[in-house]
Amino acid sequence: MLASRLPSHAGEGLGGLDFYVGFAIISVKDAGIDFCSKRRAIQEVNTMQYVNFGTTGLQISRLGFGGIPIQRIDQPGTRELLIAAHKAGINYIDTARAYTVSEAWIGQSLEEAGLRDDFILATKCRALTKADMEAEIATSLKNLRTDHIELFQFHNPSLDGLKTILAPGGAMEALLEAKAKGIVGHIGITAHLAAVFEAALDIPEIETIMFPYNIVEQQGRELIDRCAAAGKGFIDMKPLAGGAIEDGRLALRYVLSNPAVTVSIPGMATVEELNANVAGAANTAPLTPEEEAACQKVRDALGTQFCRRCNYCAPCTVGISIPSVFLFQGYLNRYGLQQWGRERYATLQTKAGACIRCGACEPRCPYNLPIRQMMQKAAEDFGE
Repeated sequence: MLASRLPSHAGEGLGGLDFYVGFAIISVKDAGIDFCSKRRAIQEVNTMQYVNFGTTGLQISRLGFGGIPIQRIDQPGTRELLIAAHKAGINYIDTARAYTVSEAWIGQSLEEAGLRDDFILATKCRALTKADMEAEIATSLKNLRTDHIELFQFHNPSLDGLKTILAPGGAMEALLEAKAKGIVGHIGITAHLAAVFEAALDIPEIETIMFPYNIVEQQGRELIDRCAAAGKGFIDMKPLAGGAIEDGRLALRYVLSNPAVTVSIPGMATVEELNANVAGAANTAPLTPEEEAACQKVRDALGTQFCRRCNYCAPCTVGISIPSVFLFQGYLNRYGLQQWGRERYATLQTKAGACIRCGACEPRCPYNLPIRQMMQKAAEDFGE
């Protein structure tokens, strides 16, 4: 059950040659044209691309389904979205233990629609120890209503956390045992810090890496190339920079024009958003000069008021997790996940309002962000 996950109606039989075009399936078996003519006809339309997922042996659609935003709809709406995603040719779903109802709604929806075996399921958790990871795997299997998960990832560990994961009794032991039993197909990691990304490149057990990459977040570009050279699949998170980039088509064009990006996982909560993402992912050719200029306009428009979560600003004098504050502020103001953003913010031991405006963080920021000013705005947004 851990083999390639092409949708069951994608390219069925050389005689039929069915291919995806947006939500439509083009069948040319009755057209009375030869194979070369069929290929030329197909090349003239936009089709979903499938590529090797690193060295996992899986074939993956270059557009994946980001499972964060379904928290703002409901389970029947999730089922409708996943059916539409399947028809569009998407075969990769990203979720996480931390995404509240996301795992459970995805699992129930796939079961009801009979689509479990047409998708590569990827989830993740923050467990650092073997015992905690074993418990998290069991919970994810139950939530997703499955007996196996194609990709299980360590969810955004720090460098110290990564050391714990790899140490005796660490979470890696649990995933390796689960992989040996066929419960987990492959092991990956997600990161927001370039240092963690770079460390993961040298860990042979890690087969995939997820990291932010988009028009304005470029800190991982060299590492993405190294990821491809190492044979690891690269999963692009936040292609729209957490909603900061309004032109979703341009955002996906930019990301997927880079052949080192295996799959991009924009969030989606409506069929309209899904349609827009499919359209944006259809063309993966190199950017035109006009598109390059448009990308630069986006960078210019966002200016310096954008946190890339590199964490160079740390440590904060009073213990504020500065990137986390701005990340949760993004959920509050951009993703439309106000409640979840507030809940995540509430977990921070030290809130934005505790900032003493000492300014020690600002000289360390490579992007020259006015962190004190931004922190004051975050405190106002969250009310503390």
